[in-house]
Amino acid sequence: MGNQCAVVWDESVLGYDLGGEHPLHPIRLDLTMRLARSLGVLDGVTPVPPRPATDEELLRVHRPDYLAAVRAAPTAAWDIGYGLGTEDNPIFDRMHEASALVAGASITAAEQVLSGKADRAVNLAGGLHHAMPERAAGFCVYNDCAVAIAWLLDQGVERVAYVDVDVHHGDGVQKTFYDDPRVLTVSLHQHPITLWPGTGFATETGGPGAEGTAVNVALPPGTGDADWLRAFHAVVPSLLDEFRPQVLVTQAGADAHREDPLADLAMSVDGQRESYRALRDLAERCAGGKWVALGGGGYALHRVVPRSWTHLLATALDRDLDPATALPPEWLAHALRVAGNVPLPTSLTDGEDPTFVPWTGVTESTVDTAIRDARHALFPLHGLDPADVRD
Repeated sequence: MGNQCAVVWDESVLGYDLGGEHPLHPIRLDLTMRLARSLGVLDGVTPVPPRPATDEELLRVHRPDYLAAVRAAPTAAWDIGYGLGTEDNPIFDRMHEASALVAGASITAAEQVLSGKADRAVNLAGGLHHAMPERAAGFCVYNDCAVAIAWLLDQGVERVAYVDVDVHHGDGVQKTFYDDPRVLTVSLHQHPITLWPGTGFATETGGPGAEGTAVNVALPPGTGDADWLRAFHAVVPSLLDEFRPQVLVTQAGADAHREDPLADLAMSVDGQRESYRALRDLAERCAGGKWVALGGGGYALHRVVPRSWTHLLATALDRDLDPATALPPEWLAHALRVAGNVPLPTSLTDGEDPTFVPWTGVTESTVDTAIRDARHALFPLHGLDPADVRD
């Protein structure tokens, strides 16, 4: 292993459970860790236990009245508001404690990297990127991504880049830092005209004094591996090279997969594996190897998320797995018991070749249009020529 990587994990994070048939079911985390262990990815790795975020740490991002509402919600006898008690964000027992633990797990990952104990750190339970300073949104109570970034800034880090590959726009993180030139937020997502939350247009580029620090690549429904990777490489590396972050924070939602029930992109596990390898390379190239990798969305709980995030763990640990690797029989047996009638794949691959053709400046498709729009909106703000296609 070339770089020390911390894996922040304890089964207590499974307490972030929105209940019943809610799409964000913690079984996806349990199955991922079981699969990674079964394949030897975590051999010799002692997980770093998370600790809850303190009120002071949460208040760097969230309003005091919102924290009070989250605490009160499980016992409140009235409509508490703040986005709580909705279909997306139902109230559950110990909601504040569970949410603070997820946020604290992401701070723990950031602490590992900033202290030098590790060059990289992974918190699969994190990535709750939709929570706003004043309300819950999109299955997210506290925005652990923003809380961890705010913690890094409070420790004196001058430049943090956040790259979000979830199918949904990273709206809560963007909003938190929209006017802060110290944070570059980059989101590749399904076009907001076609998917909740309806934000993340290329024209959203940062507030006064922070122009160019919000980057949005809005991709059309049906975008697969080759086009997704084409867009990523046409926009993201040049901007990170120019921004020169001291730490790279990423959100690795697995819901851009073609089987995800809540969205309409068409990536495979193979393409997602390549996206993680690209993020690892960017951390080395642009951030001195300092990489905090968080989880995120992903609602194909049994078939997709465990395979995708096992690749993420393997990538962060420099233990890259052959996509053709068979899924262990003991894992399949357990997964079948919890998945019910869901048929399961038998290997870590979807059998796709994620090779892509780099963008040459010619706009021939709707994906190329998204690339053009993002480059023309952002590159001049960083002193870059949107027509220069050299990486």
